Amino acid sequence: MRANVVFIGGEVAAAGFRLAGVRVAVPEPGEEAATLASARETADLVLLGAEVAERLPSAMVRDAVAATTPLVLVVPDVRGRVALPDAAAILRRQLGVPG
Repeated sequence: MRANVVFIGGEVAAAGFRLAGVRVAVPEPGEEAATLASARETADLVLLGAEVAERLPSAMVRDAVAATTPLVLVVPDVRGRVALPDAAAILRRQLGVPG
């Protein structure tokens, strides 16, 4: 069975994912939340570009990543303009360990 994968991000990265056979969405400013919600309803795996994740409310991204289905992953910005969150710092904060 083939997984239903959706990439949500910028046009440059979307072109590469499209070539790999992944369904892509390049949301206009202000449409990011609706695009993510729609993808979560239809996909098995959602790849969320860091540049789009940065424009969404952090709670929305956190809830999407924490959900068990569909799997949502934030992927790096291909142009390197947006850094991924520091996973180690987030984990330390959640565990109450001083950083």
